[in-house]
This record gives sequence, structure tokens and C-alpha cells, in this order.
Amino acid sequence: MWPGPAPGYTTPMNVQTRPRIALLEQNKAVAREIIDRIFVHQEDAAIDELIAEDFVPHTFGPMPPGRDGLRAGMQRAGAGLSEARFEIDDMIAEGDRVAVRVTTSARQTGPFMGLEPTGRRYSIEEIHIFRIRDGQLVEHWHQFDKMGLLQQLRGEATA
Repeated sequence: MWPGPAPGYTTPMNVQTRPRIALLEQNKAVAREIIDRIFVHQEDAAIDELIAEDFVPHTFGPMPPGRDGLRAGMQRAGAGLSEARFEIDDMIAEGDRVAVRVTTSARQTGPFMGLEPTGRRYSIEEIHIFRIRDGQLVEHWHQFDKMGLLQQLRGEATA
């Protein structure tokens, strides 16, 4: 009968896999925090904590890079929307990137995307891709159902 590996021995796969899995889980935790603290609760202090100084937004519309650009974008969204909810449907991490598919909803209570306040609630699917370095967001890509969002806010029938 084989007694097993010598005490203290780990296979090369375990040596390489454990730190990688730990980093992926850490990056997923950072993505969750960004969604909760910045996107949902609009915590200004979380921007300084979770966003890198050299942050690059790729798809938020006209927004300068850096923390202040994100801060201004979040303030604009917060002025137009209330009761925001982000339900994470899927989260996949690979390397320094985390992809998150979410269902978001909010009520339009102020000017938003060129529309005057409607008081209507919307619910759409979004995909966010976060590139994380040292526990902070460095780059962000965002895709969302803009037509569905606008149709719901305008009170139009959706197909």
C-alpha cells in the first residue's frame, strides 16, 4: 500500500493554482464592493478606496479618466435615479478581469439621459467588465440595454 506523498509535499499544480484562485476570488470581492458601495449606495469615500488614480472608463460616455471623472458620473446618475438595485446574475473571473452580468433597476426621480423625471421604474440587464490591479479598479467596460431603458422610462411598449 502506497503511504501517500511525503509530509509537506504539494504538487506543482496545487502550488500554482491556490494563489491564482485566491487572487480571482479577491478580484471578485472587489467587483462586488464596487457594485454595492459605488453603483448602488453612491459612497464617495469608496471611490478613493476602490478606484485607482489612473482609472480609465471605456464606456460611460464622455467622462475623463481618473477618480474625479467617475465621481462626477456617479453624481449625475444619482441625481436622476433613486432606489437603485443591482442583482448579480453571473460573475466570472480570469486573470485581472472580472465580468459581471447584472439585472439593474431604479426609479427615475430627476433628469436622466436627456429625459425629464418620469417617476417610472426600469429594469434592464447589464454587463460590466472590471480590470483590477492591487485591489483597485483600473479599467471598466459597460454594456447595457439602452433602448429597453429608454422605452421603460418613456412608458413605451417593449417588444
